[in-house]
Amino acid sequence: MADFTFAPLTPASLLDRSAAVFGERVAVVDGAVRLTYADLADRCGRLASALARAGIEPGDRVAALCANSHVMLELHHAVPARGGVLVSVNIRLSRAEMRYVLEHSGARLLVATAELAETARALADDLGIALVVEDAYDAWLDAADADPADRVDVDERDLLALNYTSGTTGRPKGVMYHHRGAYLQAVAMAYHAGLGPGARYLWTLPMFHCNGWCFTWAVTGAGGTHLCLRAVDAGEIWRQLREERVTHFSGAPTVLAMIAADPAAAPLDHRVHVDVGGAPPSPALIGRLGPLGLDVTHLYGLTETFGPVAINEWQPEWDALGTSERDRLRARQGIGNLIARPLRVLDADGDDVPADGETVGELAARGNDVMLGYYRDEEATAAVTRSGCFLTGDLAVMHPDGYVEIRDRRKDVIISGGENVASVEVERVLDEHPAVLECAVVGAPDETWGEVPVAFVTLRDGVVVDADELRAFVRERIAGFKVPRRIEFADLPKTSTGKVQKNVLRSRVRD
Repeated sequence: MADFTFAPLTPASLLDRSAAVFGERVAVVDGAVRLTYADLADRCGRLASALARAGIEPGDRVAALCANSHVMLELHHAVPARGGVLVSVNIRLSRAEMRYVLEHSGARLLVATAELAETARALADDLGIALVVEDAYDAWLDAADADPADRVDVDERDLLALNYTSGTTGRPKGVMYHHRGAYLQAVAMAYHAGLGPGARYLWTLPMFHCNGWCFTWAVTGAGGTHLCLRAVDAGEIWRQLREERVTHFSGAPTVLAMIAADPAAAPLDHRVHVDVGGAPPSPALIGRLGPLGLDVTHLYGLTETFGPVAINEWQPEWDALGTSERDRLRARQGIGNLIARPLRVLDADGDDVPADGETVGELAARGNDVMLGYYRDEEATAAVTRSGCFLTGDLAVMHPDGYVEIRDRRKDVIISGGENVASVEVERVLDEHPAVLECAVVGAPDETWGEVPVAFVTLRDGVVVDADELRAFVRERIAGFKVPRRIEFADLPKTSTGKVQKNVLRSRVRD
């Protein structure tokens, strides 16, 4: 007897539904390109067949070197439908790092948008892999008639994608995603963001980063409109917020700080749902965004957790609190998302710390939206596993209400005179100063104290303030041993996904 009670969960199914229900709605806007859901489904069907004609079999790796574009979205839907494994290459890596990702993943085909054509050709020639560039992409699709037989049935635990970590402490690691996790994560993102057919999602977040936190599939499943932004430009973001009536976007705190500081920043006549992740946003930054019409929800996650594994679920009763208290609550990482298992904070023995908001342990995750492991690296996979959980490397506390709050990255804790200094705490205080755009605090070697805090600060345009004034500002708010001994004014070095490279700053202060 046929089993009609089960179907494997795969994000490829989300486009099928939206094409049937929302066929005439606009699915994608990418410059002059406008696609309805019927158009998108047709193109993805032909792309799946084009992949088959190119010799791509289930399990084969298809690499994408693409800006945020209709091409990248189509790959996200067609490659899983073919049963292939999508390798979204970080477009901000060096050519040598890109080469490593392509080689390590075993990519058989590379697809690139126009912005990356020169780099893609050099990589394809060097590695001897097939290449399709955007200027030939449409002709490639047109040569392939969509054949339903080119779509394959998958096991929901089959490998869906390989996403490589940024590699700030060594070689990038290939994080293995499965169909089940991506589908469920997309459902969770759609639910928590309140996506629906009227959603207009602006792609400020790179689609290559954790598959766009699975919003590549979430927006599609909700029948919303993807507004593609091929390069982050604060002025263009403000234009689209107003003219395209954007309802949702996502980004790292550094992107939000740039948006808030742009000359075009002014209150909108409609509210916009903003998901922030990648690093803890300060309460001061959150406070600056609200009056502009940007309602911030703090998400937390890693490449290893399909993007956001936690959400700072807002409780309606908190609306009655004072502004500073609301901003403090908004800066917490929160609780596991709709489809995640509860987050844990573990001590060195792998036991849960008390939920007292004070005892620090390592944040750990488990469940459907956790990776299968690191590709071809069992040792690294074992190193991040404890008590049946994935260890995030973030130090956190568990509050009595079950919400977690990160105090620091394990490697970022500064030990000064035997006292622990959480760099995040110092950064939050500095960020409250009206002259500070963004900042980072690291430990510098000291003969007397072992380490002392040093701050790197980027000021707002046209604002002048000296280090002594900032140090006095910090000293009024936290213990003296936490006050930065030195403050340097500079642009902060960042990874390709917008995270501050504290390893670079630590090297700078050591030297």
